[in-house]
Amino acid sequence: MLDFTYYAPTKVYFGKEKHKDVGEIIKSYGYDKIMLQYGQGSIKKSGLFDEVMKSLTDSGITIVEMGGVEPNPKLSFVKEAIKVAKETKVQMILAVGGGSVLDSSKYTAAGAMYDGDPWDFPSRKASPQSALPVGCILTIAAAGSEMSSSAVITNMELNMKRGFNSDLNRCEFAICNPELTYTVSKYQTACGIVDIMAHTMERYFIPCEPTDLTDRISESILKATIAAGKTLMENPCDYDARANMMWASSLSHNGLTGCGRENALPVHQLEHALSGEFDHIAHGAGLAVLFPAWARYVYKQDVSRFAQFARRVWDCTEEDDEKAAKTGIEKMAEYFESIGMPTKLTDFDIDAHCADRLAELCTFGKQRTVKTYVDLDFDKIKEIFESCM
Repeated sequence: MLDFTYYAPTKVYFGKEKHKDVGEIIKSYGYDKIMLQYGQGSIKKSGLFDEVMKSLTDSGITIVEMGGVEPNPKLSFVKEAIKVAKETKVQMILAVGGGSVLDSSKYTAAGAMYDGDPWDFPSRKASPQSALPVGCILTIAAAGSEMSSSAVITNMELNMKRGFNSDLNRCEFAICNPELTYTVSKYQTACGIVDIMAHTMERYFIPCEPTDLTDRISESILKATIAAGKTLMENPCDYDARANMMWASSLSHNGLTGCGRENALPVHQLEHALSGEFDHIAHGAGLAVLFPAWARYVYKQDVSRFAQFARRVWDCTEEDDEKAAKTGIEKMAEYFESIGMPTKLTDFDIDAHCADRLAELCTFGKQRTVKTYVDLDFDKIKEIFESCM
């Protein structure tokens, strides 16, 4: 096991009706003027917006509204939000929504304390030295952004989707009420299932020293997510399944499943190129296609680990390691398909000859390789994309 530092400072308020306490929670931190970021209006249709506003106003908090965050959140929106945050001198950002709203809020929080272009952060031209605090009310179990140090944004001028990591991105608090996810569609629920599993598996499938405890934490998160996902495809209002999904979302991406290991997330790098180029592709759906393809490409570099995954997560009884490894990958792909996820990139109605462009985006114009069991250069990444068509 490698040496590591584990840091997860986010205070989690988990359970029914917890979102109604948001005003008191924010007031307890000493903030009285906030920016409220949310998405395309679903929180208004559901009634959540009114409940949040009541809690905030009852606590005497001044609210600067910034609605309209899109899926695969856009740099243009963030720049406008930063401008408003600076002009109004808000003290914190409250994100009400899923991963996109959280990513947008995190970029706004860092950009509000920076004089340059927020694209400098994912471009590695600058690192944030300070940021406004961020709190969230989570409405979908998927990205794990409520407890993670990461944030991702899409630059539509460049068709690039990039992220950056910083402990300044970590939320001060996260309010997680599983009931708020009842209205999430089957498709988006399935996308969330895949994203949770991918965050866990990307840290699991990496060359490392023995990390048995971390392995078993990861395997338990995967098994709980798989079971909850099956339940939710039949009964979307099963509270316990929604609760397990929501907690798994947080644990999959807050650093816990990476303790004692390196951290690379190669499949996420491939998917960021995909949904950066094709904005209509949901992140989890892209991962559902790419993860089995990547696994088939690299599994021979660590057959015993893929075999362990097959036996512990998918209950495979095959004694031969290579056969078990291949079985585990196919079980994963079959599960993704069973919950309604696409199986190939052409399911997204995109040109089957786009692999060159995607490999170029993923390698930043052939300037980098993606680290994994084997370093993925332009040609290898192109090959993976082509195998998905």
